[in-house]
Amino acid sequence: MKGSESNRPQGQGSQTIYGLHAVRVMLQKHPERVTAVRVAERRDDPRAREIDELARRQQIPVQRVDAQALKQKLGDVAHQGIVADITPLPPWTEDDLIAALQASAQIPQAPLILALDGVQDPHNLGACLRTADACGALAVVVPRDRAAHVTPVVRKVAVGAAETTPVVTVTNLVRTLKLLKDAGLWVIGADADGAKRAHEVDLKGGVVLVLGAEGAGLRHLTRQTCDWTVRLPQLGAVESLNVSVAAGMLLYEAVRQRGG
Repeated sequence: MKGSESNRPQGQGSQTIYGLHAVRVMLQKHPERVTAVRVAERRDDPRAREIDELARRQQIPVQRVDAQALKQKLGDVAHQGIVADITPLPPWTEDDLIAALQASAQIPQAPLILALDGVQDPHNLGACLRTADACGALAVVVPRDRAAHVTPVVRKVAVGAAETTPVVTVTNLVRTLKLLKDAGLWVIGADADGAKRAHEVDLKGGVVLVLGAEGAGLRHLTRQTCDWTVRLPQLGAVESLNVSVAAGMLLYEAVRQRGG
């Protein structure tokens, strides 16, 4: 049985997620990866009872705990009194990504990949994951060094997308982008001084959308590797957009061009 205790991984390599929506998504879509649920003692509202019912239906242990105990475990975060231990989605390697690209050749929709060149704010990574999932991205690529990786904060902001959209952690982002180019994808970088506006570039085929770090933007070698750099329309006084907002605009431009 999918949700039975006998088939559920226990303890080793587990991670903690928190927040009503993130925990509910896991219980609904991936209950076999949830090992335990903890609910604050004072939460007795319909949403908390729904979490309790979802967990018990899958024979997942539910423990009522003091809110102070949750704070001691998680620190000062907005856990909403709902916490779960999960077996994390295994990270992808470059080989996994290339294999997925080869498999996607059988699917009519061209692959769409998001690459983040050194984004360090976990809230931005979580928001990018959420939008990438909504737009059907195959994966999100991040460098191993000097970049945010998937943490409980990222999982909460991503509200379930961290459990469905693979994150590929790579040693050398430029090398990975070149591999993706060799696999037939176009690499499109977002840059305030981009040669074209986003809607002027064809995003209907297989593409990698690359966005730079907060403030710094794309690194020099990354920019040189891009086939095109594109800019987003800005009519106000601010110099640049938040990276997660820019990622959302580019991803949805690709969705628009592909017919929604």
